[in-house]
Amino acid sequence: MTGARFCRRRFRLRLAGLFLLFFLCTPASAGSGDPWAPFDAPWFDQVGISDGLPHSITTAIAQDRDGLVWIGTMGGLVRYDGYRLQVFGAGSGKVPGLPDAYVRSLLALPDGSLLIGTNAGGLVRFEPADNSFHVYPVGDDGLSDRKVFALGDDHAGGVWIATEDGLDHLDLRTGKIRRVDTGPDAAPRNFSVMQDRHGNLWLGNNGGLFVRRAGTHAFVRPAAPDKPAATVLDNQIWAIMQDREGRLWAGSGQAGAAYRDTDGRWHGVPGFSGYPDSARHATVRDFLQTGTGEIWIATDGGGVLEYAPGEPSVQRIDHDPAVPSSLPGDSVRALLRDRSGNIWAATDLGIAHHNPQARTAFSLLPSPLEQNALSDTNVHSIFVDSRGRIWLGLGAGHIDVIDLKAGRMRHLHLDGSQTQRDVRSLAEAADGSIWVGTQGLARVDPDTLAIEDSVLPALHDKPVLSLQPDGPRLVIGTYDGIYRYDIRTRVLEHAGHVPNDPSSLASDTVRHIAKVGNDWWYGTGRGLSIASGDSLPRSFTNLRHRAGETSSLPQDLIGSISSGPHGQVWVSTFGGLGVADPPADGEAWKFQTIGLAQGLSSDKVNAVLADDQGRLWASLSNGVARIDGDTHEVANLGTRDGLHIASYVNVAAARAPGGELLFGGLGGLTVIRPHWQPLPSATAPLAVTNAVVNGVAMPFGKLPAGNAKIRLDRGNRNLRLDFALLDYQAPMETAYSYRMDGLDEDWTVIPKGNLPSAIYTSLPHGNYRLRLRAATRGLQPHTVETDLAVTVKPRWYETTLSRIVAALLLAALIAALVHLRTLYLGRQAVQLQRQVDERTRDLLVANRRLDELASTDGLTGVYNRRRFLELAGLERERAQGGSACIALFDLDRFKLINDAHGHLAGDAVIRGAIEVIRQHCRQGDLVGRYGGEEFVLCLPDTSLPLARDIAERICAALAATAVNHDGRSIPVTASIGIAALRPGESIEQWLSRADKALYEAKHAGRNRCAVAS
Repeated sequence: MTGARFCRRRFRLRLAGLFLLFFLCTPASAGSGDPWAPFDAPWFDQVGISDGLPHSITTAIAQDRDGLVWIGTMGGLVRYDGYRLQVFGAGSGKVPGLPDAYVRSLLALPDGSLLIGTNAGGLVRFEPADNSFHVYPVGDDGLSDRKVFALGDDHAGGVWIATEDGLDHLDLRTGKIRRVDTGPDAAPRNFSVMQDRHGNLWLGNNGGLFVRRAGTHAFVRPAAPDKPAATVLDNQIWAIMQDREGRLWAGSGQAGAAYRDTDGRWHGVPGFSGYPDSARHATVRDFLQTGTGEIWIATDGGGVLEYAPGEPSVQRIDHDPAVPSSLPGDSVRALLRDRSGNIWAATDLGIAHHNPQARTAFSLLPSPLEQNALSDTNVHSIFVDSRGRIWLGLGAGHIDVIDLKAGRMRHLHLDGSQTQRDVRSLAEAADGSIWVGTQGLARVDPDTLAIEDSVLPALHDKPVLSLQPDGPRLVIGTYDGIYRYDIRTRVLEHAGHVPNDPSSLASDTVRHIAKVGNDWWYGTGRGLSIASGDSLPRSFTNLRHRAGETSSLPQDLIGSISSGPHGQVWVSTFGGLGVADPPADGEAWKFQTIGLAQGLSSDKVNAVLADDQGRLWASLSNGVARIDGDTHEVANLGTRDGLHIASYVNVAAARAPGGELLFGGLGGLTVIRPHWQPLPSATAPLAVTNAVVNGVAMPFGKLPAGNAKIRLDRGNRNLRLDFALLDYQAPMETAYSYRMDGLDEDWTVIPKGNLPSAIYTSLPHGNYRLRLRAATRGLQPHTVETDLAVTVKPRWYETTLSRIVAALLLAALIAALVHLRTLYLGRQAVQLQRQVDERTRDLLVANRRLDELASTDGLTGVYNRRRFLELAGLERERAQGGSACIALFDLDRFKLINDAHGHLAGDAVIRGAIEVIRQHCRQGDLVGRYGGEEFVLCLPDTSLPLARDIAERICAALAATAVNHDGRSIPVTASIGIAALRPGESIEQWLSRADKALYEAKHAGRNRCAVAS
């Protein structure tokens, strides 16, 4: 038996309701064969107002011929492909639509059309050929009433219509409606109608259940000796169904449900038939048989009841406000099992769908309203005791104990200083007591479950990360190394990491302890430490990750340690899984890494467990993976496998008594059923669900399917195709891509979270093949492709004839243009040569000007320092063996001139001084501005006496000159240093001696000359 077998503790229930709830929700472990059944609640994915539903109250569900799901609401009709909702409301003006937005019933027809029964608008047929609505008449030659409660297939090309005021029959071929006489005992109002496989017509009426046997014309009441069943059949009958085995089910307005077995005997549904203690039941709105044979009973206010015929009780599936994945609302008006096996429920808070085949994994979530739910969000540790009970260490001091034999969960809580501390580890001592590692240690009595807090004062302030029994002793892993506590003698021993001692514990952070053969393995924050024989030895063998050595540990942060199917050791690290065979004597451990390159979705591995088939299962930071123990092939679980808890960070894992694997995650507990195999099912189609071709939306009935042809005309070459894999499972995990062969070089991958659509604009003309692809994730991944032929018609100028004509005209035009161009270029060449000559002359003049600007000082017009040094260097080379002198000038107290008269006056003084110097220069002498108020004079072919004479004349002339600026006379004097060139002397050395002479003149009183020695 699948589904939820659990009891809700709702404090808002009345006292009478509590008795009924207890009777309905008896644990089902006795008959189901699955001990996890009381804890395995269906996971519902929901579609609501925020996703685009026009109204939160959904009333009907149907799947059409092409696999699209149609949803009836109180605010309109919705077409859904798993990603997009298209809403059809009441028509207005020129836009035809539904005559009434309140949809009560839906029936998908074999030709792809859809019948819609409305609350006040009668019966409507949606025609996908043109996306139009056809409204059937009411009255003569039409329906008995505008309120249509239910529609039923007559399996012969017609439809039965249950209305407010009678039963009608529609011939789909002719479109004619006739009224059906239901006899004097039946009331006018009919809620449901169904024709069984034997041709009997069953009518759910305001006065009870009626049947018209095949070959007869009268409706009669079926006999039901069973009193609870008879009470049901005499009540208003809102729902009728025939299951695969031939049983007939009837659901009433207030008396619950009953069923007729294949022998014709009627039975009540235990706890949900008749009026126990005069209590009325919620109205039954629909039935559904699951793939494994259970019956789901949709009720108006009581959620869904699941019942396996012959079982002593029903199980309730309802809304839990604390669990977002529960049924969104308890008023369920319709159920549907689609072609992929999903079960859909139309509730008062949106539509919900559940995949019963996603059972390799399931999630046990927290809820304060549920006895068999977790007490806290995060599972930090897991342990299975010798009685088969499963202990879960949670956050904030919570401990949950799962008793699979009893089908229930117990909730414990630490007190005192440990009340808000996470429970990081659990272990069973030799005496059967359960030891709890938290902030220090606590102990739980295995029989009474009484808790003794802080049992070991020496460890009271230490977080206990891991526990492992060692006979009468307990090995304890902390952030402070290893402790070993003898429970009998109360002796506490310790071992830790010793710096610079390679044989000590690898790290004081001991995250996991495992017994591998006769050895003790300690997973630490800095590698593995192995103790041979004794759990607390004097020395350890340490294994660490070594950069560049592929046979070392993948990484040093260790999660868990597990023995594999062939004696291998599997170590989870934050760099991937490490797997190693036991080495021969004297050899080192050699690991093989399984990480991202081998297919893991993350290399942050927290815990690893082996199943009975030799496969390894690992919890990762972003999911769970399965690894083949022989080939090491990796498969990552997905939502299609039932994995809903996405993240795992704790070293929390254990193997349940039945072989299930348990992993603690952020958000709850994940239970893995390694042996589960889903029922075989047909692959869902990858379908085009909307198309805009040539700028026009295509009617649903004309949407292209596999190998269909799409033609784009000459005027509009834009194409948009919305497509989807119509299995309605894990849409966020389905990877979509598309490619236009003949145009695209590679596949266009649709980013995760984007709606799957293929969009092309301005397509070139030609013939193409558009390939659509969907790839699923999980343990049974598969890829589905759909191919479509696309033809783009050429425009008139893209035809072969038009191209030939255009080529000839172009050739003639080119010839004419070449001739004209030749004439034009001849004339242009003459003009161009004149322009070149003129520009050349201008360029020469500009170059000369640039040379002058680059060589002269902008203020004085004499050579700048760079140019002067170049020319003086040439004179030095020419004067080797001859005579040449340099005189270096510095204006005396020039700073005072600037300070007293301003910089403009200073510039005028510099210009005046240069003018005096130039007046005393000969042809061939070089004058330059050396920098600031310093000037330099090179005198080629000049002896030292002559150079001194020239310098003294210049000195005297400067002293006799006054510079006028702004009406003020500024006296000017200069100090001069003279140096004659020495053989082999560089220009720098020559200037340096002149500079020293200049400073001698300065120190001698200024306004004078000095000769370098």
